[in-house]
Formats: sequence, C-alpha cells, structure tokens
Amino acid sequence: MFLHKTPTVIRWLYPQLKWTVPTDEKIIHLTFDDGPIPGITDFILDSLWEHQANATFFCVGDNLQKHPQIAKRAINEGHLLANHTYNHLNGWDTNTCEYLQNIEKCTEQLLQLGQKKKLLRPPYGKIRREQISRLKMEYDIIMWDVLSGDYSRKIDPQSCLQNSIKATRPGSIVLFHDNIKAEKNLKYTLPRYLQHFKRAGYQFKTL
Repeated sequence: MFLHKTPTVIRWLYPQLKWTVPTDEKIIHLTFDDGPIPGITDFILDSLWEHQANATFFCVGDNLQKHPQIAKRAINEGHLLANHTYNHLNGWDTNTCEYLQNIEKCTEQLLQLGQKKKLLRPPYGKIRREQISRLKMEYDIIMWDVLSGDYSRKIDPQSCLQNSIKATRPGSIVLFHDNIKAEKNLKYTLPRYLQHFKRAGYQFKTL
C-alpha cells in the first residue's frame, strides 16, 4: 500500500522536523526534489509560470553545478532553491561527519546562486536522530505531509493526480520530483493539480 498522506504517528515521533505549515488560508507549498534536470525541470518551471505558482526546489548540489542556468531561471521566476545534499545521500547509510560535509558542499553551491535560506530535505526522508541533532540549530529540516508518488512505477498518472488532490490540505507541503523516474506521472499530474487548486482559490507559495 502506498501512503500519499504522511501518518500522524510519524509526524508525532519527529516533532523537530517540519511536516506542514499550519494555516487557515488556502495556501499550498509545492516542493520538487532531485533537480535541476534538463527537460523535466524546465517543464515544471513552464507549468508553474503558466499558473502563477511558486515552489521550493530541493536541489542535489551536483546537479546545481552541472545545470546552473536552470537554477538561475528558477530563482529569477520567484522560486526558492534549497538543500538536498550534494550527492543525494541516504542519511541512514552515511556516517554523520560525511553527511554533514556533503550538505555543506551543497550549501556552497546554493550560496553561489544567492540562496541564503537554510532549508534541508534529507533524500528518501532518511535521517538519523544524531544527524537531526547536529543540523537543527542551523537548518530547518523539511519533510512533507503529501507524497505524490510520481516516481513510483506502481502508480498510474490518474491515481497519482487523484490521490495527491485528496491528501492535500491548507498548509500542506507536497512532494513531487524533477527526475527522470517521475517524468511520466509528473507531466500528467502537475498541470492538472495546479489547475484544480487554482480554481478552488488556492495559492502556491515557497517555504
């Protein structure tokens, strides 16, 4: 079973992580992990521009170094770039010293682009308590309460869309991906998701 909505018990176990942005207003926080990647990130930016939506991109530092022009476009169009480690490291499988160094290497890339706000999303959502303890004084560690599942081969595009819409609430942090695995589901889901919530009077804002 694929969980599009993050279970309350997981959020309760990790209260030091940010899962939502509490609000009574019709605001959604779209986030995209893993880019920038030519083609798919460009498609996302085109879709966001068309719907006057802003988003937060959790970028892999190596991809930032390879594709700075896409990153600069995102910034120029009002989006926020944030940290997803330099090499997409799994915190559970990485010693803390190496993990922190990899995050800092990504931060250096972000600073070169003028992005000073320190937001971090651990790849795969996997981060150890020791790593949280070392990072939380410097970074806001951002998780999600809606997982689109766009990357999963077990989910068809229509299910990806319907379940993402169903799970979304005011203040939701919604996770999509700008990577090749997600391309098929994302290209179907994202424009329709944006259209649905714009018609319902929602705004899409950066974190």
